[in-house]
Amino acid sequence: MMRIEYGNKFLKSVQKLPFEQQEKLDALLEVFSANPYDTSLHTKKLTGTLTGFFSFRISRDWRVIFSFIDPVTVRVVLAKHRKDIYRI
Repeated sequence: MMRIEYGNKFLKSVQKLPFEQQEKLDALLEVFSANPYDTSLHTKKLTGTLTGFFSFRISRDWRVIFSFIDPVTVRVVLAKHRKDIYRI
């Protein structure tokens, strides 16, 4: 089981998500804590300016960015629409 740390930016960004995406994210965080590479999450390693970070899907259009702090701890950083999230 992974320990999840929630960054302030992530918590603020979740409040801006549509309600349907907030509910789905809540369920996906349970899956994520059990296995961050679960196939239902479509986890991807990011490159370029986001090297060292990973993302997973909330839905087709919504993503979460996270990073590993240690082998059993992750920090979720941001949740946004896919057209905006990679512009950090």
